[in-house]
Amino acid sequence: MSQHHDVLIVGAGQAGAQVAGELLDAGFPGTVGIVGAEHVPPYERPPLSKGYISGEVSAADLLLRPTDRWAADGAALLLGTEVVAVDPSEHVVTTAAGERLGYGRLVWAAGGRTRALHVPGADLTGVHYVRTLDDASRLKAQLATVRRAVVIGGGFIGLEAAAAFAKAGIEVTVVEAMDRLLARVTSPVVSEFFAQVHKEHKADVILGHGCAEITGSDDAVQGVVLSDGREIPADLVVVGVGLVPNTEPLVRAGVAGANGVDVDEFGRTTLPDVFAAGDCANFASTYTRQARTRLESVQNAVEQGRTVARTILGVDQPAAAVPWFWSNQYDIKFKTMGLLTGHDTSVVRGDPSSGRFSVVYLLDGVVIAVDTLNNVRDYAQAKALIQSQAPVALAAVADPTVQLRELVAKRPAHVT
Repeated sequence: MSQHHDVLIVGAGQAGAQVAGELLDAGFPGTVGIVGAEHVPPYERPPLSKGYISGEVSAADLLLRPTDRWAADGAALLLGTEVVAVDPSEHVVTTAAGERLGYGRLVWAAGGRTRALHVPGADLTGVHYVRTLDDASRLKAQLATVRRAVVIGGGFIGLEAAAAFAKAGIEVTVVEAMDRLLARVTSPVVSEFFAQVHKEHKADVILGHGCAEITGSDDAVQGVVLSDGREIPADLVVVGVGLVPNTEPLVRAGVAGANGVDVDEFGRTTLPDVFAAGDCANFASTYTRQARTRLESVQNAVEQGRTVARTILGVDQPAAAVPWFWSNQYDIKFKTMGLLTGHDTSVVRGDPSSGRFSVVYLLDGVVIAVDTLNNVRDYAQAKALIQSQAPVALAAVADPTVQLRELVAKRPAHVT
């Protein structure tokens, strides 16, 4: 065995870096190792599809800590290293190069990989995914020669990339197989708002059609053939059709979890001395009404990373923060507080045509989530309302002159 660490963290993304940072800052007395599949120290991923590909953010700006600080603070970085097997009985992991690394406690924060598009031509030069810094760098390098781009997938990554392309003067078409954009994360009114925003910025939006083939010549992309046979000309294609959690080594080791790795409120998996955090961790909380879910967000990675670190430090403190998300597209700041999954009622506050409004989601008369579009006030006040779990009057929720914080104080006895 070449190395042993008291805490070995697999994954050098936001969650893994958070665990390591919390341990180091708290003066953890043991050794900490961070294994990363990429050759880059821990960095922020959200700007990749926003400021990085547009040139507003540099690679150095993305780093969570200066490279030399990790070693100075006491963490060993093992970059360009993929873990392919875990032996929980021996407390050992094996890398793709055959190296065996021992651990006292293992933190699995390996995140996920982009879901591949399995159609003819998907391997052509000019077909890009945006998950890693290398992905985004390859995409960025090609943009100077691109006139027409097709984005396959109308989720956050795809729409953020489309906005960056349109702002750069590139002709953009967004292709979404479902009948609306952002269908998995928001309501129809918000989906329609974003469709109109992209169209106003000269991006075409095609709904209800998938990609059947990517055509090309001399290994270069020429177009995208839709499921109805239409072909959209393109010099470049970006694919954003979801994420697959990187959990196979733990699954082979016997961990529980069908969608990611199941963890308890302290980040512990069903394997001894093995924790999980971030995109690959499946958990239950007050804000999911104890139903299991897996969240792909910086906020979730940070909160779960803190929880795992505190558990290792001997402080059992479950993550209690209300989940939140954001996406910047053009001049639109979209922010969500809470989880709208399972809502039975939605209420629009304000006029969507004004570009500033909110959508409030309720379950059994209680607010569980709020989407805000350029509405800082509602976003700032939504957290307390969700935490209160107080029944609210729908008429008051729908009135944008009534501040959300007032609904926390009123707690009406009867909901109308």
